[in-house]
Amino acid sequence: MRLFIAIDFNELKDYFVYLQDLLPRNAKLSLTRTFHITLKFLGEVQPDKAEKAVEILKNVKFGPFSVFLDSIGIFPTENYIRVVWVGLKPEDRILELQNKIDEALKPLFRKEKDFKAHITLARVKYPEDKKAFVDQVKKIKVENKRIEVKDFRLVKSALSPKGAVYGDLALFNSQ
Repeated sequence: MRLFIAIDFNELKDYFVYLQDLLPRNAKLSLTRTFHITLKFLGEVQPDKAEKAVEILKNVKFGPFSVFLDSIGIFPTENYIRVVWVGLKPEDRILELQNKIDEALKPLFRKEKDFKAHITLARVKYPEDKKAFVDQVKKIKVENKRIEVKDFRLVKSALSPKGAVYGDLALFNSQ
């Protein structure tokens, strides 16, 4: 099964859909239907290894914290547009949690490279005019909405013709 570890942000789903509606339409967009930060992508995992990961993740300790939506951005570059995302601030507690998860799972999975805390709004293909696309995205103002982070989850991702379908396998609460 295809797994990843995430913080869920669907409490702001209506706001993220509003932001998606502001995105330029001069490209093929695959809009995200659920909103989260992927803390660690595990990939294809056998059930016994998933069970071991759950047991390890139960021991990851963290306190609840707040983050705020920040700005909108593009990955990987403005010249090679693949993702439109919303950033968060402050990032330090998210980075700390991500590092704890990475370290705890080190016996089972490779470390995450170049982690960047972000919520994906859309995957992008074939912008007709890259500069116009980027300029329009940069004009979108993101409200400084607050989100309480009280848990993270192990998520199963099943790919379908209509996009990924997610289901929580385990929930890990703050202490």
